[in-house]
Amino acid sequence: MKRHLLLLVACMAPFAVQANDFPTSGRVEYVLECMQKHESKYEYLYKCSCVIDRIAKAMPYDEYVTVSTALRNQSLAGERGALFRDPASVKEMASKYKALQAGANKACYVPER
Repeated sequence: MKRHLLLLVACMAPFAVQANDFPTSGRVEYVLECMQKHESKYEYLYKCSCVIDRIAKAMPYDEYVTVSTALRNQSLAGERGALFRDPASVKEMASKYKALQAGANKACYVPER
């Protein structure tokens, strides 16, 4: 029985990694930025970690990087910012991410800022 269980766990491990493939550095960056928005209070270490964990369960890391890059650069003026503001695909992707983040913030008790 133990042998079958070990074999099952060994076979499932690659799928678990793929389902939650955010690198530690990406998670830390998110948590630090989130904490900074909330006056660097220590309690937000756990709350912001909860948020990024929920985001990681809902989307692959490559998609997260694309969306977060677009959102950060939407405030650029002129043509440079237009690349991140105007395309319909970017707007749709950003709205889905914002909804996901808002739901995660609510579930993890992180107020919007």
